[in-house]
Amino acid sequence: MSDQPADEPSSEHDGLLAQVQAPTTIEIEGDFGMALAHVEPGPDRGPDGEGQDAALLIPTAQGLVLAVADGVGGTRGGAAASRLAVETLREALLTADELGIREAIMDAFDQADLSAHASSNVGSTTLLVTEIDDGVLRTYNTGDSEALLVGGRGKIKLRTVAHSPVGYQVAAGVLDDAEAIHHDLRHFISNVVGTGEMRIDVGPRTPLATQDTLAMGSDGLFDNVTVEEIATIISQGQLADAADTLIQLARQRMDAPSPGEPSKPDDLSLVLFRPRGR
Repeated sequence: MSDQPADEPSSEHDGLLAQVQAPTTIEIEGDFGMALAHVEPGPDRGPDGEGQDAALLIPTAQGLVLAVADGVGGTRGGAAASRLAVETLREALLTADELGIREAIMDAFDQADLSAHASSNVGSTTLLVTEIDDGVLRTYNTGDSEALLVGGRGKIKLRTVAHSPVGYQVAAGVLDDAEAIHHDLRHFISNVVGTGEMRIDVGPRTPLATQDTLAMGSDGLFDNVTVEEIATIISQGQLADAADTLIQLARQRMDAPSPGEPSKPDDLSLVLFRPRGR
């Protein structure tokens, strides 16, 4: 993958941050495994348009923290909000001791929410965080960015719930994914960072198998590639190849979908992770 470089970290422990201004891919590898993140502005932004997604990869004493943020509303305030969210998270993690990673993540959500809500120049954003700690995964989520943990044969082992009426209906089994991806209210979000009233869904502690792959993404991914397709693609081949396949498929459907296929031009962000051993 040969996109623009991400923001340069000041040390190897500062993590890697990507903000959507041009297509950007970042990678990190260690004892925990391998992760990569990709962000790019939507095709409707124009050549100089600023996107509203951001992604973060940051190593910790015991593993790794991954994040995706998707600014809400189509205004400049959305870009500021997603940037604020991931930078607040990065700062919180850099000052946390090794026993306080969970608390640092929760505090970052709260601080980003209060700071964005107090500013007239900052909008609201989703924030999806995954902590990898000594082979165990846990998600923290506000908004409709989603995470999937998929086994080596494509079985979905964990999926976060999108904070929207449609997302809740999918989680309850009232709607299936094929109905949900075309639903008129799919993009009505009921919970975001920046309102002063957000809540955080904390997922269960989930042990990672060596054949597992994690995918996290904004709605630029999940509106253009089905959950079933994502699960199939990320369970096969090399991690970078899976990322390329997802990116190209999302771009194709944004630009020229076939009849019946999902399509919604938007900023695209995704994070993929595999533990060491595969």
